[in-house]
Amino acid sequence: IQREMVDISQKMLSSTLKQLEKDHLLNRKAYAEIPPRVEYSLTALGLSLMPILGQMIDWAQMHFEEVTK
Repeated sequence: IQREMVDISQKMLSSTLKQLEKDHLLNRKAYAEIPPRVEYSLTALGLSLMPILGQMIDWAQMHFEEVTK
């Protein structure tokens, strides 16, 4: 995730992922490997949010010029 979001610190990413897990939007699975590995996936609740976020992104792209004046 951090490779894709270059402007986020490790501390902020960890904090955000923990909060999303606490809010039941993400599942976290840790593997007992060296080096340690963790996988995240969306819960059913998180998946249900995706169409709404898609609509918000579409709106923002359509109105970018208006809101950045």
